[in-house]
Amino acid sequence: MSLAILLGVFALGLVIGLPVAVTLGLSSLCYLLLEGIPLVVIPQKMFAGMDVFVLLCIPGFILAGNLMNGGGITPRIVRFANAMVGWMRGGLGLTNVTGSMLFGGISGTAVADAASIGGMMIPGMVRAGYTPAFSAAVTAASSTVGPIIPPSMPMIIVGALSGISVGKMFIAGAIPGILMGLAMMVTCYIIAVRRNFPHQPWQGFGELARSFVGAFWALAMTALIVGGLLSGIVTPTETAVIASIYALIVGCFIYRELPLRKVPKIIIDSAVTAAAILALVGLANVFGWILVSERIPQMISNAVLSFTDNKYAVILLINLVLLIVGMFMETIAALIILFVPLLTLATNVGVDPIHFAVFAVLNLMIGLTTPPVGICMFICANIAKAPVTTVIRALMPFLLTNILILFLVSYIPALSTWLPSLME
Repeated sequence: MSLAILLGVFALGLVIGLPVAVTLGLSSLCYLLLEGIPLVVIPQKMFAGMDVFVLLCIPGFILAGNLMNGGGITPRIVRFANAMVGWMRGGLGLTNVTGSMLFGGISGTAVADAASIGGMMIPGMVRAGYTPAFSAAVTAASSTVGPIIPPSMPMIIVGALSGISVGKMFIAGAIPGILMGLAMMVTCYIIAVRRNFPHQPWQGFGELARSFVGAFWALAMTALIVGGLLSGIVTPTETAVIASIYALIVGCFIYRELPLRKVPKIIIDSAVTAAAILALVGLANVFGWILVSERIPQMISNAVLSFTDNKYAVILLINLVLLIVGMFMETIAALIILFVPLLTLATNVGVDPIHFAVFAVLNLMIGLTTPPVGICMFICANIAKAPVTTVIRALMPFLLTNILILFLVSYIPALSTWLPSLME
């Protein structure tokens, strides 16, 4: 009965639109009251969930991303991307995807990508002759590349939950993220040719060189992160600190677009954002502890294995579950609640933990662009001032493309495991 009420309150909270953190806390509170468990368990388990050293990466990378955004990174990345691919049919759409791939190596979050790139690209695409729905769709779809290409907030959460090296998790997402971006560029180009979307003249190698020089310090941050992790010189947490200092120097003293007087506000905003994420982590840990005490992970694993122990069938089932969950639940909460049970199931049939983690995160990223809770979809529709229904229709080709890449990553482990193996 207590377990049924726990799940019932949780489902009800999601349906009526309560914040996920509040829903997790309320459902856990109801369970503890019914079971007569002392409520002191809540702060104890919350602290245990947040008291993980690697989680220090979260405020570090959030601060680094915000400092770089405030320091003029977005227009420089867009200009460089436009110089590379803007001359092709549907060039601004391709620029949008390329910009998101480059931006993803700095922000690590899809929402930041959708808001920053979308705020610049969507109005420009509409003025150039692209439909508002297509402009919003390509921006929302491409924003999901950000948390796959390192650094990545979901990968940090996965590492904290499972003990998998966050450095290896970061590197593991590089090839799938690049494949995802390239596939969306192909999709965008095909749609642009069919609809005769506009393109601009080739701007010449001079503009390409100038835009690269302008974006160099922004792009170098990604090289700094990936290079440091691959070399083993720094840990992910140390990388986050270095990235924050680097972003401050670039924004204030190289690009000179970040006044020092604005830095305190950026630090406060970053702290608030990180605190919200960590509160969600803490409350989800309480909820997860209850599920473990009720042996839910073992029940899920045993139920699936009693149905089939075929590795490829289990991967398919996990993908279907995560795709459905991603449509309704916030990414970090879904990871904290489901990752460990599904990891147990996956490893029982011989799936490599890093391989599983990558396709699990990719699954939930796709959920950011699917109704009814696709936050990136809503952000981009709002910027484009387009009805959500038209944006959903325009998103369908990109969703199908991303699902195709998801299944490639799911069934070809080397796409996820080859680069991490070089770190051993």
